[in-house]
Amino acid sequence: MTELNIRTSSPRRALLDLAPLELDCMNTLWPMGQGTVREIRDRLAPRRPRAYTTIMTIMDRLARKGIVERRKVGRAYMYRPNLSAEEARGHALDQVIENFFAGSKEALLAQLNCDGPRARAVAATVASSGGLPRSANDGSSEELITAKRRDDSR
Repeated sequence: MTELNIRTSSPRRALLDLAPLELDCMNTLWPMGQGTVREIRDRLAPRRPRAYTTIMTIMDRLARKGIVERRKVGRAYMYRPNLSAEEARGHALDQVIENFFAGSKEALLAQLNCDGPRARAVAATVASSGGLPRSANDGSSEELITAKRRDDSR
């Protein structure tokens, strides 16, 4: 898909800093490809019933943010995502890596694969210094996983 035109007038600064209902609407719209407010609301209703006007407001907000585009079809608007679910996941993961792991994919991998003292030490170092310790930067995520296994075997 194409590059998004992100509007900065919104207090939400990140592209995918979506409220839970906004994300639910997107997760409903992605498999559909496109849909009207009524179609989105009807598919969302079994797990999260909401009024038509609530979904209409959410879809309007998503359109203003540039996350979806809309076009008039008869009396209704047809909404279509401006990015795929895969692109959205990639953007969201990039934000997590940048905001929680100081841009370090290795620190994220260590967090996902480790829960021992070494992983907590790496996470604490990342949080306090804004980056991985030199020894962790010099090695691969495999070294962090190996260190975790050693910690767990003690």
